Amino acid sequence: MTINSKLPTVGTTIFTLMSQMANDHGAINLSQGFPDFDPPEELLALCDKYLRGGYNQYPPMSGVPYLKEQVANKLKQLYQVDVDPDNDITVTSGATESLFVAIQAVVRSGDEVIVFDPAYDSYEPAVTLAGGKTIHVPMAAPDFHIDFNRLSVALNEKTRLVIVNSPHNPCGSIMAASDLNQLADLTRELDLYFLSDEVYEHMVYDGETHHSLLTHEELKLKSFVVSSFGKTYHATGWKVAYCAAPAALTVEFRKIHQFVTFTTHTPTQWALAEYMEREPNHYLQLPAFYQAKRDLFNTAMSDSGFALVPSDGTYFQLADYSNLSDLDDVAFSTFLTQEIGVAAIPISAFYEQPPDDRIVRFCFAKEDDTLIKAAAMLCRVKAMQAR
Repeated sequence: MTINSKLPTVGTTIFTLMSQMANDHGAINLSQGFPDFDPPEELLALCDKYLRGGYNQYPPMSGVPYLKEQVANKLKQLYQVDVDPDNDITVTSGATESLFVAIQAVVRSGDEVIVFDPAYDSYEPAVTLAGGKTIHVPMAAPDFHIDFNRLSVALNEKTRLVIVNSPHNPCGSIMAASDLNQLADLTRELDLYFLSDEVYEHMVYDGETHHSLLTHEELKLKSFVVSSFGKTYHATGWKVAYCAAPAALTVEFRKIHQFVTFTTHTPTQWALAEYMEREPNHYLQLPAFYQAKRDLFNTAMSDSGFALVPSDGTYFQLADYSNLSDLDDVAFSTFLTQEIGVAAIPISAFYEQPPDDRIVRFCFAKEDDTLIKAAAMLCRVKAMQAR
């Protein structure tokens, strides 16, 4: 049987491939972005409470009101913004669903959507399925910040959506308040929207601040802002996230959400809501928690021959291996996994046209012992000179 694929160029994601390779070779998995430790014990106990307490049927389509109220309280505390929990917040089955639904809500056939390379790999397939065309605007190493001159060239009357990602996966860069102002200035006269992927909003280091699009009076009026409970509460497998958007955008968002997943796991929503109310400081402690892991890993890698610029955000660390190997990043990641015993992600997978960089991404959302062991193994590469 021949199928005329809607996504003819899409195969299995690099995350699945590298995690499978790690499993096949018994490697430490620093590729896919998930912790190797559990969520807080109290949160697990709350899940059990609601699983056994009769909270196992469909919740409201847009999310459990208690959870949406806690999200609104968080946004008020962190960003001093007022968000209506009933009309502006939708709970989704993971951030990938939020991203997909937002794109389907506003992108039509022939529309253009701007992404900044290296871009997370779920954006373009969703644009393609909506009938749009993805326009890739490159960011350059080592800082990986938006090139506003290139953005101004890419913008035109066909641009319907601009997708931004801060803290940025895979690069670990963050947007400044001045970046938001430049985005507003460049797009003010255009009929477009923003999709802001902020799933790592609570992982910003060295005293820096996360600048959500919700904090910009002009941008927030035409933005979908996506965040992830899974990232924040060390529970990526729960696949619970939310999208905050103005009421008019939320209406369109929910029209599609109800026919994608309709709703999201009920007891988990209740447990997250109660935990947020009981432990409102959990996400405030994440910067210090993950910065300590970043610094531990980077210090252990100091004699490895990799060049590391400490990430500003996320729980990912880029590593330039130019001094160690002439292999391309896919071949080098395969070498690391199969020969060294540590799996990484090649960042060329996030580009339309990869530059001639030799950079891989490591995840440091791991137990300290795991990071120390992985770094010691990676230090062997220098002696092997894998070329």
